[in-house]
Amino acid sequence: MASVSFFSTPPSCICFFRKRCLSMTSGPCRGLGLSTKAMATDTSNLTVLVTGAGGRTGQLAYKKIKGRPEYMARGLVRTEESKSKIGGADDVFVGDIRNIDSISQAFQGIDALIILTSAVPKMKPGFDPSKGGRPEFYFEDGSYPEQVDWIGQKNQIDTAKEVGVKQIVLVGSMGGTDVNHPLNSIGNGSILVWKRKAEQYLADSGLPYTIIRAGGLQDKDGGIRELLAGRDDELLKTDTRTIARADVAEVCIKALQHEEAKNKAFDLASKPEGEGTPTTDFRSLFSQINTRF
Repeated sequence: MASVSFFSTPPSCICFFRKRCLSMTSGPCRGLGLSTKAMATDTSNLTVLVTGAGGRTGQLAYKKIKGRPEYMARGLVRTEESKSKIGGADDVFVGDIRNIDSISQAFQGIDALIILTSAVPKMKPGFDPSKGGRPEFYFEDGSYPEQVDWIGQKNQIDTAKEVGVKQIVLVGSMGGTDVNHPLNSIGNGSILVWKRKAEQYLADSGLPYTIIRAGGLQDKDGGIRELLAGRDDELLKTDTRTIARADVAEVCIKALQHEEAKNKAFDLASKPEGEGTPTTDFRSLFSQINTRF
């Protein structure tokens, strides 16, 4: 069974918030007579930094960018071990987003930033699934959502602004409109509260941005489902609210290619495999959204 989580780089055991999403897709806009190519942003020779590149979604985004000749890929991870895990290339930097000085080198000369960092709760030892109930989680000292999802992301946004990036894509989580959402109680971390604060900081930064609030993340193949865009957690009220990590990574990259994705925030999920038509027209997907936050 594929793991599901609402975190960007979470443990696979948080899998009890599965539902299904409402399709909000529409056909391509033909009224203006403009082709997708005409509306696309020139991304040739862009240097794109993926932070959180050691995480499960971050690895996918970094490797996708690295495999596309129009980009120069760069990754930021927290440890040498994570760097080795994704190949140990010279374009992967090691730094701590909680310390702005330790990440500055990775940001020099970049054109775009994809933020896929997230606080990761750990399961308390002693949980026995045979006895029922749910596991308990905690955050390590210094790695609470306030430090990682707020201060760490603020540091990234500030550094990106200083070096003059052309766009920031920030991946968050659905559920942020509800302060009582169950994810906020995990480890007493209020993770969605701090994620939302970082999202607002980005929206107010003056930089071009795209905020993607992903649904429950699944370790499944991408490119085979119809993607759904929503706002203000509307998709959480429907039956499907999950999405493959590979699809989230792809949407991050596509957001760099289309003007329709800029200065917008939206929820992202997908229909189950086999239902609907796999999304290929990303301009149309982004055009459905008109919310700046």
